[in-house]
Amino acid sequence: MSIKPTPETFQGVLVDADTQIESFRQTRNSRRTELVEDYVELIADLIADGGEARQVDIAHRLGVAQPTVAKMLKRLAAEGFIQQKPYRGVFLTARGNELAARSRERHHIVESFLCALGISPETARIDAEGIEHYVSAETLEAFKSHLAKLG
Repeated sequence: MSIKPTPETFQGVLVDADTQIESFRQTRNSRRTELVEDYVELIADLIADGGEARQVDIAHRLGVAQPTVAKMLKRLAAEGFIQQKPYRGVFLTARGNELAARSRERHHIVESFLCALGISPETARIDAEGIEHYVSAETLEAFKSHLAKLG
């Protein structure tokens, strides 16, 4: 038997402290990894599309200044996701390629699920860009399962 929650179900209900701590911890962790995932996925897309990922192209696509990109690329290199070669752009390491593939798959699942709910493709793409970083593995599996049932 399944109980459908109503807006009244959640009013004035304080969850236990451990549950609340874990939810905030998961959100903070997702926020920290969101930028890394976005950069790595974009770098992979740029390389797939044009054979290279240049700092100027990354800045343009993300709508940020080149110094902002330079700072993040330094972080990505330090964390082992990319390699930079003078006058040759940015290249993903094996670790970077793995992260890009996981990020792209999560994005695709979330976007497809939103479209299956009747969300327009444009809105689904935009919303998926945010949701993909915060969705749990359990929820992602539920999305995949639901999509598989739809055929």
